[in-house]
Amino acid sequence: MASSELPPHEAERLLLAVTGRTRADLYRIDVAEADASRFRILVVQRRRGVPLQHLEETIPFGPVTLRVDRRALIPRPETEFLFDEAASTLGRAGPGSTIVDLGTGTGALALALRHRFPEARVIATDVSEEALSLAAENAERNSLDIELFAGDLFDALPEAAKGRIDLLVTNPPYVAEHEYAELPVEIRDHEPRLALVGGERGIEILERIADEVYWWLAEGGWLLCEIGETQADQALDLFSPWLFCEIRNDLAGKPRILVGRKGAKCC
Repeated sequence: MASSELPPHEAERLLLAVTGRTRADLYRIDVAEADASRFRILVVQRRRGVPLQHLEETIPFGPVTLRVDRRALIPRPETEFLFDEAASTLGRAGPGSTIVDLGTGTGALALALRHRFPEARVIATDVSEEALSLAAENAERNSLDIELFAGDLFDALPEAAKGRIDLLVTNPPYVAEHEYAELPVEIRDHEPRLALVGGERGIEILERIADEVYWWLAEGGWLLCEIGETQADQALDLFSPWLFCEIRNDLAGKPRILVGRKGAKCC
């Protein structure tokens, strides 16, 4: 079972994926030949740049487990940090509360927030029908009920939600056109370009969100938006005319989360 050229932790994760065993069990058993054969195939695919998460097929995200594949962006640790910040910032959400995940992809943020706030109404949108189908599968996998709407940003939302959103979270495309070619091959070749590139400058989607978000948030409603690590000043310029804003650093100390609040002191 040669696994040369793969880091040991990746080889271990692939063995766990093919055997379905725990890490502790892995070192107490002989690997069946069928599993060994499958493992060798996965090693070849990984060497060719297929994302490790696609080979594992599922990933943990906060309180939920998600299927991941080519239909949507693989949720990163920064996005899981966004979930943690959003949940702690909102604090509580009872019946009548509305949470929106704009551009949901796998459904990660919407499902994790639905799990955390089971009484709230949770709406998830995406311009990609393929991404929405994956989000629907993940909702079923986790036995969580969310409302899924297809459409471009706020165009997807029901008009009745206007001015009633208590929390809006989003991980929009924010890679600039010229930066796309510099991304690792495993991202460019296996994850949807639509979920990555925000336009020529990278902030075009952020500009569109800033233009409309005020009208959709409830009084005192929160926005938490993932941004590129070089976009903090631009994001503040875009959103500060409408919301009380601040930038929060991620766990690596990089400015990755814009936090805004309508009609009330931000933080």
